[in-house]
Amino acid sequence: MNPRTAFAFAGALAISFIASATDIDTSKLPPPSDKQGLTFDKDVKPLFEKSCVECHGEVKPKGKLRLDTLAGTIKGGIDGKVLEAGKSADSFLVANIAYLGNEDDFMPPPKDVKKYPKLTAEQVGIIRAWIDQGAK
Repeated sequence: MNPRTAFAFAGALAISFIASATDIDTSKLPPPSDKQGLTFDKDVKPLFEKSCVECHGEVKPKGKLRLDTLAGTIKGGIDGKVLEAGKSADSFLVANIAYLGNEDDFMPPPKDVKKYPKLTAEQVGIIRAWIDQGAK
């Protein structure tokens, strides 16, 4: 593939990545938790460690997305940011872990849920609240 074709493909992929996060039915999302003062290290990282970090950690992170650090989570991966602080319902990360939108993007992948447990509605709610509270 020549560089121009590769660039055009990457741009189209990024656009579809962003669009798929906004195309979900947000009424089906678990509600944000009412817990206050949530932090990445105390509340979110332990959830990611159980279900996400094996594939999105320091060693060969898939899609160059690291969920083992706050900086990596905020930065996103090769397709761009996976969340926007203050807007959990619009976050690609939330759609993926809530199993909404494109099935190919569900995390952990349905075929791997025996090894990496799917996050519960309560856990998704904690991550939503953390994002809504500023993702710190």
